Amino acid sequence: MLNQILKKLFSRDLHKLKTEIESYQNEASLWIIDQSIANSAGNLCLHLIGNLNTYIGAALGNSGYIRNRDLEFSLKDVPREELLIKIDATVDIVNQTLDKITTEELEAEYPLLVLEGKTSTAYFLTHLATHLAYHLGQINYHRRLLDVN
Repeated sequence: MLNQILKKLFSRDLHKLKTEIESYQNEASLWIIDQSIANSAGNLCLHLIGNLNTYIGAALGNSGYIRNRDLEFSLKDVPREELLIKIDATVDIVNQTLDKITTEELEAEYPLLVLEGKTSTAYFLTHLATHLAYHLGQINYHRRLLDVN
């Protein structure tokens, strides 16, 4: 049951991420940083893709994804179309993985130590959903503040 709730939330917010990236009128604005805004929308998008592919796709779905977290924040000017393709692929891997997770696996300890202490898989997946929502809000504000025509 929880895996289906999480699947709906991840799907909803990843589709909203796609809508946000598509909504930039000027593609170059995806990569703007300004004053105290340290991360561009493009880099936050890459970060979310890397995060979910690592902690859901690779750790729980055995996708074989290998993360390069530094590149998530240092790459610039990745074409919008490439970001959108990566978001779609992330939706697919998250959905495939969550479809296979059992109640017992949700209640079990998450296989990686990521936070300060050990957690259940259910707890960590909930953490990932809130992490996605947090950065999605940052991207929305970034677009409304810095997307210049």
